[in-house]
Amino acid sequence: MAFYSRSSFLLLLLITLSSISGNTNQAEARHLLESALPDIPKPEIPLPQIPDLPKPELPTLPKPELPALPKPELPPLPKPELPALPKPELPTLPRPKLPKLEKAEIPELPKPEIPALPKPELPTLPKPELPKFPELPKFPELPKPTLP
Repeated sequence: MAFYSRSSFLLLLLITLSSISGNTNQAEARHLLESALPDIPKPEIPLPQIPDLPKPELPTLPKPELPALPKPELPPLPKPELPALPKPELPTLPRPKLPKLEKAEIPELPKPEIPALPKPELPTLPKPELPKFPELPKFPELPKPTLP
């Protein structure tokens, strides 16, 4: 049991130390990118002369002509004739006779009378008076500044 806990502790320690050392690689790579490289003169290499080649021409081929095919003619098809069907006749039904109904007399109802309501009287209220504001003190006028 003790071996299991010790091995898990060592594994955790290994992972922790490896993650710490990974940051230094990034810092070193950044220093490499920021450092200036010495200027090295570029050597001049003479380019070889390529001779001009004639442009290749493709031979013209004769266009193939297709022989004219005769247009196929279809024989006329006979039109099918439908046999004449007799029209169905509906039997005539006798019209039923309904007895006449007498109009029912509706008795006239008296109109209901609504009693008149007296109009309510509103009390007269006194007109409100607003208080007067005190007069503001007058300040002396200051002379306006002029530009020199």
